[in-house]
Amino acid sequence: MPLNKVSVTILLKEKSASVYSVAVNSTVAAAVAEMNSHRVGSVMVKDSERVVGIFTERDVLTRVVAAGRDPNTTPVREVMTEQFKFITRETSIEDAMQVMTEKRVRHLPVMDGEELIGLLSIGDMTHWLLKVNEMEAENLRRYVFSDYPG
Repeated sequence: MPLNKVSVTILLKEKSASVYSVAVNSTVAAAVAEMNSHRVGSVMVKDSERVVGIFTERDVLTRVVAAGRDPNTTPVREVMTEQFKFITRETSIEDAMQVMTEKRVRHLPVMDGEELIGLLSIGDMTHWLLKVNEMEAENLRRYVFSDYPG
């Protein structure tokens, strides 16, 4: 299955529709608590319903811990990534993987205009690729050992 022909929509259908977010005026400690409670590596940051940034584990390390900032008093708006990379539902899996590799990001929001419709992680990508490779290997085994229906 050519990865440049398969849109990320297939990945969105296979995973939870939940995208976790925090308000722009939340503290870093609250954002980290939200990430920990859902066992995720990032949360979207919203001002009302509008997405204004993404806050990731990397932001915690580089902009909070390394800078010696207090997570209990630092607002997430001061340390979030405002100019985040995103994709659309039409983006191919290959292109999404290329963005992740080139931009060195592990989380890609999926947007439909101004609307956030999902969030894909590098784990989602590798999990899906593993399943595709396992199916392909099984089909090849069936073909080689004459069990192949086609």
